[in-house]
Amino acid sequence: MVQVRVLGVAIDSEGQHIILLKPVRKPQAVGHVLAIVVGEQEATSTLIALSGETPPRPLSHDLMKTLIDTVGAHFERVDVTRIDQGIFYAEITLGSATGSFVLDARPSDSIALALRAGAPIFVDDDVLQAEGIPAAMVESGGNVEEAADREQSLDEFKDFLEHVDPEDFQS
Repeated sequence: MVQVRVLGVAIDSEGQHIILLKPVRKPQAVGHVLAIVVGEQEATSTLIALSGETPPRPLSHDLMKTLIDTVGAHFERVDVTRIDQGIFYAEITLGSATGSFVLDARPSDSIALALRAGAPIFVDDDVLQAEGIPAAMVESGGNVEEAADREQSLDEFKDFLEHVDPEDFQS
């Protein structure tokens, strides 16, 4: 397993949201970056966690972290363990007074939770080697645009949260 950090959230050429993971000990534009496709809500939740912002109402990942904390457990780590037919798999390791236990989880949820909890994120070496793209392709040139896109997405989501009405979701 290789410890990684979240470089950011981007949108690929097909308009899909992706979370970019890079080994912690690699300098800029060196090594591989793992791009994991995620849903829009998970991308937004990850952006909020990366920015350190607190939404006016708890998001699902905030609620999950609060539940874990309330029962006296803590996040030990997140592992992206494998890829099968284009689908990434992850595990969350929680610790409690009775010991550690592992939960099967989607990488998108696992990463959003790890960021909130300050837990380390790891990727299986074979997954990073097989699915990683050269860091130079990701980290050269696009940083200003990516930061601007991230800021715009966060602003749009904050605006949505401020103006949403529970009645909007009733059928």
